[in-house]
Amino acid sequence: MGKQIVVVGSVNLDLVCTGKRIPAPGETVTGNKFQTFFGGKGANQAVAVGRLGYSVSMIAKVGDDEFGNQLRKGLRTAAVNIRHVTTAEGTASGVALISVDARGQNSIMVIPGANGKLLPEDVESTLPILRAAGMILTQLEIPMETVEYLCEISRRNGVPLMLDPAPARNLPRKILKQVSYLTPNETEMCTLCGIPSPDLNEGIIAESAKNLRSKGAANVIIKLGARGAYLDAADKQRKLIPSFKVPVVDSTAAGDAFNAGLAVALLRGNSLPDAVRYAAAVGAVSVTRAGAQPAMPTATEVDKLLARRT
Repeated sequence: MGKQIVVVGSVNLDLVCTGKRIPAPGETVTGNKFQTFFGGKGANQAVAVGRLGYSVSMIAKVGDDEFGNQLRKGLRTAAVNIRHVTTAEGTASGVALISVDARGQNSIMVIPGANGKLLPEDVESTLPILRAAGMILTQLEIPMETVEYLCEISRRNGVPLMLDPAPARNLPRKILKQVSYLTPNETEMCTLCGIPSPDLNEGIIAESAKNLRSKGAANVIIKLGARGAYLDAADKQRKLIPSFKVPVVDSTAAGDAFNAGLAVALLRGNSLPDAVRYAAAVGAVSVTRAGAQPAMPTATEVDKLLARRT
């Protein structure tokens, strides 16, 4: 195995309720189930990498509460190195409130808690592990100043950086220019490109990917859910890579599973199109069961899905 993956990001406890549909603003509906899962986009990606059998370390913060202890245990159980998961004293751990409808679609509200305390000085104290990484994965559930500092570290040390621009927000060119792999979903793509309409045909998606590359991102992979993923690569490859048809139970963290699969496949030497296909398979397996981290597949499960399509 080559250099390890380092994930810098959020660690949350997910509070998940399921029902026939997600409430509209001001509406109360009756659900049918409540569960708690380990989550947070950063932790989801780290756990997914570990489940795929690849070496991974996590840089994060949890609160000095019982949730923090549980979250550390969940990471450790998934073979994630938690040496650099530290405690934010006097602060609660991050939580996410998730509603899931009968089709497996979701809406999410995140309360950052300790994730908001992961600052540039915390990242600076982990420089040796970042310099030695094969790839750095990060997201936007930690302070933007930390993301900016992380981008600078990756550039200075020649370490590829994969950015999942979620939750959706505008990003300056100085960040995009330092991103090796930008992986927005449709909502995040619209925010980054200033597109108001949700009616996204392939032409709009292709133009948006081109736009994001013109702003500096080396490779853009737009996650399109059931439609697959659109790739606009630095070597000029542009194509829609189809998804895998599977029964959807819960789409929570499918994008995180995708990013983990993409990073693992690239570091195992796959071409970028093949890595995107592998990532799509990882995401597809994850939606067939409930929860974020519990849904992350093993390499064997992913290989079985890929074998059905070869």
